[in-house]
Amino acid sequence: MSIELIVLDVDGTLTDGSITYSEKGDEIKSFNVKDGLAISSWIKLGRKAAIITGRYSNVARKRAKELGIEQFYEGVDDKDAALSELLRASGLSYENIAIIGDDFNDIPMLKKAKISFAPNDAVTYIKELVDVKLNQNGGKGAVREMIEYLLKHENIEEEFIQLWR
Repeated sequence: MSIELIVLDVDGTLTDGSITYSEKGDEIKSFNVKDGLAISSWIKLGRKAAIITGRYSNVARKRAKELGIEQFYEGVDDKDAALSELLRASGLSYENIAIIGDDFNDIPMLKKAKISFAPNDAVTYIKELVDVKLNQNGGKGAVREMIEYLLKHENIEEEFIQLWR
């Protein structure tokens, strides 16, 4: 069975986990452009991406919209329940998903995915739990590395490259 859906955490995977506030209280996050290109290309290949995050964030919501991520769950205390809802809505099974997470609140999702990933700077317990420990840190290309791994293992690297020719 192929991976049709990637499920992404935000803080610590799409970002380096830092939360910065401006003098006015605006939240500031940094996202990696290479991660973004890989995510939007994954979607152009006809695959899907979703975000399940424990925090509310206008910045993360804006980034998801820019990348074409339609399934966005925020302020989630029970990521396992959100994942079940996402699968029901998409008609997919756990066999069709890959997930990246970096901390304890991601454990239930990571355990159910067909294949699970953790950034290099994830907490030790998570790195020991997942199928693939990435070389890149969160917010520094970890999601790109995850997608490149999937492209290779799904044998769709050439399709990905063709998007840019």
